[in-house]
Amino acid sequence: MGRVRSIAKELRINERIFAPRVRLIREEEQLGIVPLTEAQTLAEQSGLDLVEIAPGADPPVCKIMDYGKFKYQQAKRERDSRRGSKQTELREVRMKVKIDTHDREFKTRTARKLLLEGDKVKVSVMFRAREITHPEVARELLDKFWEALKDVADLERSPGLEGRFMTMILDPTKKMRSTSQAKEREKEPARETAGTAVAEGA
Repeated sequence: MGRVRSIAKELRINERIFAPRVRLIREEEQLGIVPLTEAQTLAEQSGLDLVEIAPGADPPVCKIMDYGKFKYQQAKRERDSRRGSKQTELREVRMKVKIDTHDREFKTRTARKLLLEGDKVKVSVMFRAREITHPEVARELLDKFWEALKDVADLERSPGLEGRFMTMILDPTKKMRSTSQAKEREKEPARETAGTAVAEGA
């Protein structure tokens, strides 16, 4: 979409067009090759702009349109595209082996929030001193953590040791996609029922 925006900024309009003849389009109608002055007059009579949409063509292609509206729509598409293509980030939630229930629940809520925002979450349990000699304790803690979040994420990487940490990675993308598809499937019977009701009413 950034490419579309940069092209839109470079478009020549109205008196800034210099080609003596242009291939003219009005709405979806092809008006053929006409003198520039005629194209500008038609645009002015319509209360619209003459926009050079293909300057590299021979002759250049121009379209009669509302240029302000065109630029607004391009900017809106770009914003929507950025909003819909959020880059997945890897966030981290850390815990101690001897974390109490309240703190664990808080960490779980934090991880859930991050996952619902579309980010992957690396969950780490930190060992202190001789705690590392009992990795099964950290494993059990991570298993409980995963169990509480499996409704919103998939286990991308199972618990494993990384130095003085035991970590796992949770990925929300596949789960969110399958949930979205399930919701769409739930809507389909409703649409079919509505369609049947309309047909019966007719």
